[in-house]
Amino acid sequence: MANINELKKLSTQVRRDIVRMVHAVSSGHPGGSLGCVEYLVALYKVVMKNDPSAFTMDGKNEDLFFLSNGHISPVFYSVLARSGYFPVEELKTFRKLNSRLQGHPTTHEGLPGVRIASGSLGQGMSVAIGAALAKKLNNDDRTVYSLHGDGELQEGQIWEAAMYASANKVDNLISTVDYNGRQIDGDVEDVLSLGNLRAKFEAFGWTVLENKNGNDIESVINSFNEAKALLGKGKPIIILMKTEMGMGIDYMMGTHKWHGSAPNDEQLAKALAQLEETEKDY
Repeated sequence: MANINELKKLSTQVRRDIVRMVHAVSSGHPGGSLGCVEYLVALYKVVMKNDPSAFTMDGKNEDLFFLSNGHISPVFYSVLARSGYFPVEELKTFRKLNSRLQGHPTTHEGLPGVRIASGSLGQGMSVAIGAALAKKLNNDDRTVYSLHGDGELQEGQIWEAAMYASANKVDNLISTVDYNGRQIDGDVEDVLSLGNLRAKFEAFGWTVLENKNGNDIESVINSFNEAKALLGKGKPIIILMKTEMGMGIDYMMGTHKWHGSAPNDEQLAKALAQLEETEKDY
């Protein structure tokens, strides 16, 4: 396992990858991607049992991850590449014709690390629950993880899935909500308030954990460890993880405007000046 300093350096490099990827094609979603860096770095470098060199779609005897808010594909692709799933050099093909790295992750290109097409919000929890039940049926004791946007929780399918998971005691699932409070049209509270999320998930029969610093790698790892200690106790688990959209780049933080906007040349230079190259840029 990498030490904390190494994980922090990798997180900085992933942020460089994100802004360079979306800048190169003038499209993509940097805001939420930047906010979820520590989550995905912790998941792939510390938490999950996974083997990039032997990736299979069925994932038997491995932990599985499903990205439900697929528009944050830049952070997903960067972490997958820098974890050995495919060459880092391939990041330069992001969102280009015939690339395996489409704007939303898809499966028909056969990109290692990607098991479902995602981006149609609200569906990932259902898929994760199905995968978790399959592991139970196969006597596979590994864990299923999923990530969701807070704005995504405005989708009704999420709550149908949440009800199903608790009713069927899907207790090998750890879902996380990226609780940054912003979505494409503004603050989540203004677009459609989620109310008391903790109370809602508890009412739906889930065990709820809260992480108020989802951009601190140690805090994220601790939350995962706390969640893993609660597996197998008859309830699905969800972590409400507070993050900052645009984290690491001063002019992208504190606003929803970088949810789906790419930086221009000047803005890219300003962003990269705030992010030291810690591994080789692609």
